[in-house]
Amino acid sequence: MLRRCIAVVAACLFTSAALPALQLEPRGITETDLLAFTWVADAQISPDGSTIAFVKVVVNERENRYETTIYTVPAAGGQPPRPLTSGTRDTSPRWSPDGKTLAFVRVVEKKDGPSLPQLHLLPLSGGEARRITDLPRGATAPVWSPDGRTLAFSSTTTQADLNPPSPGRRSDVRVIDRPVYRENGNPDYVDTDRHSHIWTVPADEIADNAPSRVTDGPFDESNIGWSRDGSRLLFVSDRRADPYFYADDTDLYGVAAGGGEITRVASIDGVIGRFAVSHDGRRIAFVGIPQGNPIRSYDVPDLFVADADGKATPHNLTERYDYDIGGGVGGDQAPPRAAGSKAIAWGPDDRSLLVVASERGSANIKRINADTGTIESITDGPRDVMSFTASRDASTVAAIVSTPVVLGDVNVVKTNAGRATPTAVTHFNDALFARFTLTQPEELWYSSFDGKRIQGWILKPPDFDARRRYPMILEIHGGPHSAYGNTFTHEFAWMAAKGYVVLYTNPRGSSSYGQDFGNIIQYHYPGDDYRDLMAGVDEVVKRGYINAARLGVTGGSGGGLLTNWTITQTQRFKAAVSQRDIADWSGFWYSADFSQFTPFWFRKTPWEDPKDFAARSPITHVANVTTPLLLILGDEDYRTPPGNGGEQMFRALQYRRVPSLMVRFPRENHELSRSGEPWHRVERLRHILGWMDRWLAPSS
Repeated sequence: MLRRCIAVVAACLFTSAALPALQLEPRGITETDLLAFTWVADAQISPDGSTIAFVKVVVNERENRYETTIYTVPAAGGQPPRPLTSGTRDTSPRWSPDGKTLAFVRVVEKKDGPSLPQLHLLPLSGGEARRITDLPRGATAPVWSPDGRTLAFSSTTTQADLNPPSPGRRSDVRVIDRPVYRENGNPDYVDTDRHSHIWTVPADEIADNAPSRVTDGPFDESNIGWSRDGSRLLFVSDRRADPYFYADDTDLYGVAAGGGEITRVASIDGVIGRFAVSHDGRRIAFVGIPQGNPIRSYDVPDLFVADADGKATPHNLTERYDYDIGGGVGGDQAPPRAAGSKAIAWGPDDRSLLVVASERGSANIKRINADTGTIESITDGPRDVMSFTASRDASTVAAIVSTPVVLGDVNVVKTNAGRATPTAVTHFNDALFARFTLTQPEELWYSSFDGKRIQGWILKPPDFDARRRYPMILEIHGGPHSAYGNTFTHEFAWMAAKGYVVLYTNPRGSSSYGQDFGNIIQYHYPGDDYRDLMAGVDEVVKRGYINAARLGVTGGSGGGLLTNWTITQTQRFKAAVSQRDIADWSGFWYSADFSQFTPFWFRKTPWEDPKDFAARSPITHVANVTTPLLLILGDEDYRTPPGNGGEQMFRALQYRRVPSLMVRFPRENHELSRSGEPWHRVERLRHILGWMDRWLAPSS
């Protein structure tokens, strides 16, 4: 708490014009600075573009949790943000069409733990927030009807919840009849009889207006929206009985606002995600991921436009644009709660659309012609537009923007003047970050073994001296279809502050470099991506400021798999940290929280082609390992279950007397590094660098 008080005082001294600036000695960033960070999330601009509501996320150190409060800030800037709600778990602010009321989701803290989320309304003219739902399983994802009289939302409440059976003994035995029965982030088993359905509730002042269920049945509905005339609700759903046996395929559906027959509105061979209805109600734009034939492990997301009447085949506007619509950049500092989404916004004349696209490690806003698919950059440069929304006329955008040295702030972008530079209207971390000696990463392009060009970045210590020779840590991203890039990553900054050169690259298989680059590793993972990584290490080592005898490697998820693979293929690394990893592909096939029944990574099953599974499994080659290895695992990680990853590596290396440690984090799942308990995230960083320091000794 003392650190928090110091940070608050420092912020006041740095931002108040009435007080002289306090000169603080510059220093390197530390692992515990994470506890003083402020994240901003889910920026929602008012329909008229004048005001932005957003979620402020902070750490409560004493309770070891994140707290979320809704704030507003003028889009014109010049005034500090002000709190709008007083709760500690308020999220999902949504403006009414007239801009006079804000709907949001609140979870109330109680002595016996948090309550379930419920919808609330807050009049912006003044007054207290009013709860409008009280469902046994809660309510989330509010969406206003065009006339502002009704809210649609999601809930998993069933009829049995509303009319519970009489008291008596109920069995707690699980009877499982489906192959997907665990879910990362859910410590319990998947309840296959419970689904997320659409409900509506009036938004007027009548206190006893009860919510109404609009959809029911054995399928889930998500990404809820309204038709322009308010007569229908639109949603995305996979309505196949056994989807895990097939490639992912969701369609866009519609249902009358009062319930009734569900009809398909748009369909592609692949996944439909976020969508937006044009102002005239005649067209719907959506992000779609077309599935390849034959099936691919990676498919570039595109922007489609479909007729709202469902009569014509959707048109792929970006078929010839070989980058990721709706894509982003991977790091460890996305808001740990209430993140928000990358919207699709129609221009005022319905002739253009605003979207975010990721290209070569950056994510920026693009304007796309709704008829021709012509693309114009609204923002450009080394940044990560993490999420955004647009005013009704799309002239003003509220975006959460991060760069390699900026954690993320609410920014405003004016879209009517061609290229635009985002302007920050919040500055929560400025005072804290002004104390840090952060360095800008150096962009690196190099040729791999076959001439393929690979992008990476070198992050050097703040006091870097080219005459010295530094230890270096290679960071490997997960996915594998994701990308590092131009966003702030605390882990990298701390490693550099501790005296390491940090290399992070996007080997083949990474997103934001096109269809062929991403899918080339299918049936060959790990493989040539490892060779790309080693070519990057060679490129930096030959520059003369790296001590080649002091190299470390780390990564999580797919990066954990590649870390394990790396130390079975080479002894050049003197320390390794493998996080939420895979060691045995066959075991992973049987135990992951999603099915491997489709041939994304392997053409056959483990019993049909055991040699392929074994050949690409690090555990098969564990006899080659001499590198000291630290394993970081979450006890509730069902995405990469520890039993088929770190536990196997640890037992094998212990048997072989290779230095190894296994660190287990209770209550943590696959998201430990990004949204785990605050103190667990700090401890994770300490374990990683403690291990590197032990074997690499950074002073040289």
